[in-house]
Amino acid sequence: MRLDAVVVGGGQAGLAMAWHLHRRGLRVVVLDAGTSRGRLERAGVRFRPRLKDGEGRTARYADGGTLEVGAVVWATGFRSDHSWVHVPGVVAGGRVVHRRGVTDVPGLYFLGLSWQHTRGSALLGFVKDDTAYLADRIAERQQATTAADSG
Repeated sequence: MRLDAVVVGGGQAGLAMAWHLHRRGLRVVVLDAGTSRGRLERAGVRFRPRLKDGEGRTARYADGGTLEVGAVVWATGFRSDHSWVHVPGVVAGGRVVHRRGVTDVPGLYFLGLSWQHTRGSALLGFVKDDTAYLADRIAERQQATTAADSG
């Protein structure tokens, strides 16, 4: 199965991201050990266990399963420790290199970073603005990729 996006993290920001992507018609899965899922599951958003690694467009999960994905959004909390990110050019000096959560790596996005766009970016009440912005960028990229793949 091919997915348009994987959201890593099932907290408020991650679930909001999944909802925005789903509302834009994208196929999305949320990776989280356990969270309040009811409304999103009823809407068709799938949940999977922890992401173990990936290569190209293939994501591998802790249960051994794999999926082809078009985008990954890291929404794993409001911490500033990104030592776990091992993607060339994404972290410099301990900070994520991005523009409003969009990295230079096609299909890799971050949500919940302090001052991602405004002071409110790190506050749960304002993360919706960053979520909507990223969902629009991901949907635009997915439409362009689909158009290029179909000819």
